[in-house]
Amino acid sequence: MAFASSIRVRFAPSPTGHLHVGGARSALFNYLFARRHGGVFILRIEDTDRSRYVAGAVEEIVESLRWLGLDWDEGPDIGGPAGPYVQSERTHLYREHAERLIASGNAYRCFCTAERLTALREEQEKNKLPIGYDRACRDLPQAEIERLCAGNALNVIRLKIPANRTITFTDEIRGVIEYQSDLLDDIVLVKSDGFPTYHMANVVDDHLMGITHVLRGDEWIASTPRHALLYEAFGWTPPAFAHLPVILAPDGKKLSKRKGAASVMDYKRAGYLPEALFNFLALLGWSPGEGDNREKMSKKELIEAFSLDHVSPKAAVFDEKKLEWMNGLYMAERSAASLLGEVVPLWKERGWVAPDRDRNDPYFKAIIDLLKVRSKKVTELIDNADYFFREPERYEENAAKKHFTPESAPILSALTVRIESLAVFNAASLETIYHAHAEETMIPIGQLIHPTRLALTGVSFGPGLFELMEVLGRETVIRRMKKAVLYIESMNT
Repeated sequence: MAFASSIRVRFAPSPTGHLHVGGARSALFNYLFARRHGGVFILRIEDTDRSRYVAGAVEEIVESLRWLGLDWDEGPDIGGPAGPYVQSERTHLYREHAERLIASGNAYRCFCTAERLTALREEQEKNKLPIGYDRACRDLPQAEIERLCAGNALNVIRLKIPANRTITFTDEIRGVIEYQSDLLDDIVLVKSDGFPTYHMANVVDDHLMGITHVLRGDEWIASTPRHALLYEAFGWTPPAFAHLPVILAPDGKKLSKRKGAASVMDYKRAGYLPEALFNFLALLGWSPGEGDNREKMSKKELIEAFSLDHVSPKAAVFDEKKLEWMNGLYMAERSAASLLGEVVPLWKERGWVAPDRDRNDPYFKAIIDLLKVRSKKVTELIDNADYFFREPERYEENAAKKHFTPESAPILSALTVRIESLAVFNAASLETIYHAHAEETMIPIGQLIHPTRLALTGVSFGPGLFELMEVLGRETVIRRMKKAVLYIESMNT
């Protein structure tokens, strides 16, 4: 089948669990490469390993990719000229191609039982020999093969690895890589249940779908010489290969769930923005190029700059502190309106907001505008917003000892009187009367601001005080300040 685009790439996850950051980074690099060259990005589901299939995994993978901002041109949900895009719906193709390899002498049926293979492996381990299939069925007479098949003997189909060959392929990131064929065993192409192995399905699908470039994790380098031999056996031209660098934790060890290996949806739940995670993942093993020190880049900028020439073969480090920093930059840029859909439902879950209250309430936007500048994650817009909806039930202990002194009560009372008399209640007028009061009484401005903040919120930190007061509103501010005065007086009697 001929395809219109000169560049065709794919992301082909197995539905064995969540989409983790390593897989997401592979998907993202394929996406950027396709968009940079005006090519086609394909989503293919590789579900032939039925023993590891997890129900619901496909749906979560699709949700994760879409949340991250990746869209595909062909795939299970939208179809395309090379479909179907789910491998379990293509098993007839793999069997047909396996039979073709048998007919050409490049593959053979293996009737070895699981018990024999286990015993073989144990013997090899005991004698410290290379682990692999001993090719016992490679040269079975045709009459014996026909006899076994007639008796419905279980069998797999294996690739005949040629002897004494140097297998060479060029990695677009690492250069020329060579393997000796004598170190490779005859891999299984089709299992006894009729399902193909990863190697068989991967190669057949990449060819039939017109894949021009395979961008995948470096854990697949060892499989590539086998794939190269499969392409050769079929008489096909292989795609270009590019193996992406491994992602490590900051301590140089393998990623764990505690150190960056959480799923994409875990990062969503933790309060990260998709555009921030997209930007961060793009920089794991890639940079815009020498002399270009940009780190915060839009999707458009990343597409325009992306090149395999700037992908490093060295391991990339997943620095969650950097992700938090980057997420904070995107948080500050986001409009309050764009965050309402994520934030207001969580406020409602906590019982702070009536279920039927319109999420476009201007009060909600004002809260988000106030908090987002100092927030690194969306979750902080929930964790730090309670005092916008509820009276402080207690005051931060250490802050109260410091700022709720006997002198604080008359200060707050005097400020309350001035606030009550304000003609216009906004941040600018509030700041004016606070500075005026400080000058008139010779009281340092901090001794006015800190007790006020504690009185209004119950905590000693938060957004700018005068902007906070404006959002809370005159009535709430006066009520809470008077309540704090009573608390201070009771504390000091």
